[in-house]
Amino acid sequence: MTAHASETGQKTMTSAARRTPRILARSAQAAITAAAVADTFRAAAVRDNYLHHTDASLHKSGLVSMIFVDLMVLATVLFLVWLARCRHNAQELSPQASVPSRGRTIGAWFVPVVNFFAPRQVVLDIGRASSTSWEKGRDTTLVNLWWAAWVTHALVVLASRVVPEPMALLVVAEALMIAAAVLVGLVIERLTVLQNAALRATVAIVPPAKA
Repeated sequence: MTAHASETGQKTMTSAARRTPRILARSAQAAITAAAVADTFRAAAVRDNYLHHTDASLHKSGLVSMIFVDLMVLATVLFLVWLARCRHNAQELSPQASVPSRGRTIGAWFVPVVNFFAPRQVVLDIGRASSTSWEKGRDTTLVNLWWAAWVTHALVVLASRVVPEPMALLVVAEALMIAAAVLVGLVIERLTVLQNAALRATVAIVPPAKA
């Protein structure tokens, strides 16, 4: 009975370790990078169309914008799938911790006004529950910097739609977009590494089944 229970525990923990979101993390990082690069080309095309408005520049601006939107949707989906997997792992690793529900983890990004502050707290809660190695100074600051860049980018984009001369704001928005992309890539990497280490440690403490 003991050997069977140990073997079952080993299989369960090994299965948990296999759910470390490494592939999802890499996919999300690649998609976010591609979206950020596409946004750079989009901003350049919009600028050209603004300064030298022609049918060709308008067509180019529309095409590049469409590609950016498609890549941004892909990046968003992959990021949220990665985050949902991290939430599941964090709940397994720290059953007593305050981990957001699956609905809140995803829904917080789509509720107006709420999506300006709730997603940051979701990521922080998942990070803290994922590992005792989560550092309040280093890791929380990284999340805060990413979120500040992303929210400021969104506000600048909104402002650029109502001011008469939006070019300066578009440059600022693009810089913030790149900063947010780099920072969220680091957040993804850090949380994935912490969960991978925590899950491996969980596997390691399970004794092997006796022959």
